[in-house]
Amino acid sequence: MSTTAPPEILRLTAFAAEPGGGNPAGIVLDASQLSDAEMQEIATEVAYPETAFVVDTGVDGDDRHVRLRYFSPGAEVPFCGHATIATAVVLAERRGVGRFTLETNVGPLVVETTNDPETRSITASFTSVEPTVRDLDPEVADRLLSILGLERSDLDERWPLRESFAGNRHPVVAVREQDVFDGFTFDPAALRGLMDQQGWAGTATVVHSHGFDDRGILHVEARNLFPVGDITEDPATGSAAASLGGYLRALGLLTPPARILVRQGHHVGAPSLLTVDVPATGGITVSGTASPIG
Repeated sequence: MSTTAPPEILRLTAFAAEPGGGNPAGIVLDASQLSDAEMQEIATEVAYPETAFVVDTGVDGDDRHVRLRYFSPGAEVPFCGHATIATAVVLAERRGVGRFTLETNVGPLVVETTNDPETRSITASFTSVEPTVRDLDPEVADRLLSILGLERSDLDERWPLRESFAGNRHPVVAVREQDVFDGFTFDPAALRGLMDQQGWAGTATVVHSHGFDDRGILHVEARNLFPVGDITEDPATGSAAASLGGYLRALGLLTPPARILVRQGHHVGAPSLLTVDVPATGGITVSGTASPIG
C-alpha cells in the first residue's frame, strides 16, 4: 500500500430491518493516499457488495464536505446507496450529526443525519441526483425477461418495463403475483453479461407492489439482482430505491409528496427496510440506519 500502515477498514450493515439483516459495506475513512488499484484490492478482499473510500476527508478544509468513491469486488461503481448511508452514520458519530455534502462520481449529494433517542441510533438520509426514466429497448427487455425466466404475462401491467437512473441505471421489472416474484431464478453469468453490455453498474431491480396503506404509504417488495463474485442478490439497495421513486413519479404511479417503504433482502436471509420519500420535483430521498458488523 502507499501508506506506511494499512488503512483502517470499518464494516457496517445498512438498512437492517432486524438483527442479521441489512446490506454490509466496507468503509475506509481516509483513502487519500490510496491508488485506484489499492482501493480495488481492498474492495475485493472485503468482498462486500461495495466498499466506500473517503478520498478527500475535507474538501477545502471543511470536514462536513468529503469526496467518496465506491468499489465493488469487481470494479468501481458510480454510486452506492447503502455504503453512503453507512459512511454518513460513521461521519456523524465522529464529527457530530447534521448535514454532510458528499462529492461522488455522479455529482454532489446532501446527506442529513439525526439522532433517534429512542433507539440510540443515527438515521442518515441522502437525496439523490435528479432522476431520469427511459424506455427499455424491446430486444433488451426480451433478453432480460428470458434470463429471469419470466413471461410478459407475469408482469404488472400497471408498472411498465423501464430503465431508471438516480445515480446508477437500473432496469425496473414489476411482477404481478407474489409466488412468481418469490420463485423466479436466473443465470448469474448471463445476467452479468447483459448488465455489463447495457452499462447497468448497479442492480437489476425486480419489484412487487403491495399497494397503498390507509396512511397513503406505498409498500413494495424488491429483489435487486447483483451478480458479482459470490454475490447474486443485494440485500438492500439505496440507489435502486431512489431510482424506483423516480420511476413511480415519472409514470404518475403516485402523487408527490409520497413515501414508499421498500422491503428487501428476505430472499437472501438479510431482511432490510428502506424509506423512500418522493417530492414533487428534484432528487429522491432515501433513509436508513447502519450499525457495526461483529
